[in-house]
Amino acid sequence: MARYTDSTCRLCRREGAKLFLKGDRCYSDKCAVARRSYAPGQHGQGRKKVSEYGLQLREKQKVRRIYGVMERQFRNYFEKAERQKGVTGENLLVTLERRLDNIVYRLGFADSRAEARTLIRHGHFLVNGRKVNIPSYLVRAGDTIKVREKSKASPRFKEIAEAAAHRTVPAWLSADGNALEGHVLALPTREQIDTPVQEHLIVELYSR
Repeated sequence: MARYTDSTCRLCRREGAKLFLKGDRCYSDKCAVARRSYAPGQHGQGRKKVSEYGLQLREKQKVRRIYGVMERQFRNYFEKAERQKGVTGENLLVTLERRLDNIVYRLGFADSRAEARTLIRHGHFLVNGRKVNIPSYLVRAGDTIKVREKSKASPRFKEIAEAAAHRTVPAWLSADGNALEGHVLALPTREQIDTPVQEHLIVELYSR
């Protein structure tokens, strides 16, 4: 499967906003956006006026990069959202929020979605008692996500448990940091999704 292997900090700089792709580093003085708040590359500081198409494209790229989704997969999510009842843009965001790697990150069991993907691929998580190693797995309301018992003894998960006990999770989720177990209480509404995006621009882009 194709994946992005270049510097993730370049992505934040290109979008001109913190996408929180590197966990705690994004909150520190080492954050690339805080140090160099202009696009990377030779012409990064001399950007021209952005067209309407450019705004729509940047919004789509921003969402893709926040959730760590490649172009073809993102397009498939959009087409699925378009076929569902309701507002297409909201359906798209809800689908992205349902990804297992996002759920693990939202529960506080990983510092970033990238780390969540790695931990999931290594088989550290169970969904409803069954091992799932597919980061794009879509959870449903009522699902239970927990760390495997064998994995809890590792130094990394001990650190995660200590940090998760003090983290706040979204209202549509519940988490037990000590047990490293979480529950999907319901699917999120648009108001409960704090992703800084104007999803209508993505709909306009794909409607061209």
